[in-house]
Amino acid sequence: MAQIELYDTTLRDGSQGEGISFSLEDKLQITARLDALGFDYIEGGYPLSNPKDAEYFERVRDLNITHATVAAFGMTRRRGCAPEDDIGMKALVASQAKTITIVGKTWDLHVHEVLQVDEAENLAMIKDSVGWLASQGRELLYDAEHFFDGYFANPEFALKTIVAAQDAGARMVILCDTNGGRLPEHVAEAVAAARRALKIPVGIHCHNDCDLAVANSLAAVDAGAIQVQGTINGIGERCGNADLISLAANLALKKTGFQVLRTTDGVKHLTELSRYVYELANMNFRSNQPFVGTSAFAHKGGMHVSAVNKLASSYEHIPPEKVGNVRRVLVSELSGRSNIVAKTTKFQLQHDSQLMAKILDNVMTLEAKGYQFEAAEASFDLLVTKVAGTYKPKFERIHYRVNVMTNEGAEPLTEATVKLQVGGRTEHVVGEGDGPVNALDQALRKALEPTYRRLLEIKLVDYKVRVINSAEGTAARVRVVIECRDEKDVWSTIGVSENVIEASWLALVDSIEYKLFKDDGVLGDSITPLEVGSQG
Repeated sequence: MAQIELYDTTLRDGSQGEGISFSLEDKLQITARLDALGFDYIEGGYPLSNPKDAEYFERVRDLNITHATVAAFGMTRRRGCAPEDDIGMKALVASQAKTITIVGKTWDLHVHEVLQVDEAENLAMIKDSVGWLASQGRELLYDAEHFFDGYFANPEFALKTIVAAQDAGARMVILCDTNGGRLPEHVAEAVAAARRALKIPVGIHCHNDCDLAVANSLAAVDAGAIQVQGTINGIGERCGNADLISLAANLALKKTGFQVLRTTDGVKHLTELSRYVYELANMNFRSNQPFVGTSAFAHKGGMHVSAVNKLASSYEHIPPEKVGNVRRVLVSELSGRSNIVAKTTKFQLQHDSQLMAKILDNVMTLEAKGYQFEAAEASFDLLVTKVAGTYKPKFERIHYRVNVMTNEGAEPLTEATVKLQVGGRTEHVVGEGDGPVNALDQALRKALEPTYRRLLEIKLVDYKVRVINSAEGTAARVRVVIECRDEKDVWSTIGVSENVIEASWLALVDSIEYKLFKDDGVLGDSITPLEVGSQG
């Protein structure tokens, strides 16, 4: 089995993506998580670029790194400057990183138009930089920037640059598709040419501007590359980088003859790792992300679900648990009886065909009004109990009222009054909030928590509003989806109405009732186990 090195540049190249900024603590936590899963290299940043990156290399020395090597990133020396006098070179050495990745110019267009030096000086910059850093006892990886564009424009010069890095002491040359514009066949051809020219191994670093970064990286591995570089979830500048999640899964599970990660069960934690990085980056999960997305093993069409119930591999390319994911069956107006049977197994109702049909009819009717149960499985579970006749409300609404009061020059004050029948008595309370929904939530909790102390465990994770029939303007029907969590689970509920407050009330009530019924064991197993590092 050939070991393919995984070089993660989430902390440097990934942080260059629009809207992404990691704190120092974020970077240290991601480093620890990557090391625990067995990644080979973790690129911490460019020590000269900002104080945070410089401090990272000081703080990372205190981590108990067991599998990975932390690398510092930098550029070749400036033109006309000796490496020992170059501020960037000195910062790389001062970082005390055992491995240094140096990027240099390969494309003659960049040499002439960007650096504005001749080819001889560019080669000298590469040799001097790699040679001096290697003399300081560091492992050197040379990033051949724009290698593929440079190779197809001027192959002789492009190959000279990587040979110069090799001769100066680089352990490996990384071939970069910096513009992300090449096709897999181009990558394979150029990687083969680079291997013929070099005595040292090559790696691959692809950007995703043609949505081919993973495919190009795999083509490079087939052509002999022994290291793949990328970022978790493919984040990065412009269209991003090669997604190391997909690369690790493909190399470990789909291709033969290769192994990745230095731990025996690292691949089983890819879903957890993906969501952990999304959370620290303050990004939403990409539901259709291959292998680890929430939709990666989700089945909606009735024919598909029927087949999956008989043989999972009929519509799944791998068992989802191999990457730490789970199978999901969705319920919508497209559902067949198989979907309903699969979703109601925990209620042990699957042998009642008339009830199955009645549940499906209710789903279709409600979805025609704007409900969407695939996004609100907790509300679907409550619907099943209502149709089955086992639903007994934990409380009953008498009325609620929401007031928004404004004074000139002051922030609006929102107040909600709720009157409920709870446990044989009437609760009439007032709550204040930052807006009408927050005030309503506060009042509802205040009325219920004396009776149901478990509601103190609920935290609101997400609140989404969508207009369903926008042609109606301000009188349009709206769909509200609320996501909540407690110490064990995360769940979503839905409400639909022409009034956004009423839609929010319906979703809030479902969320609270789901929590209470779940804890009582009425709803069977939990909907979605809350993984370590999952959103919220």
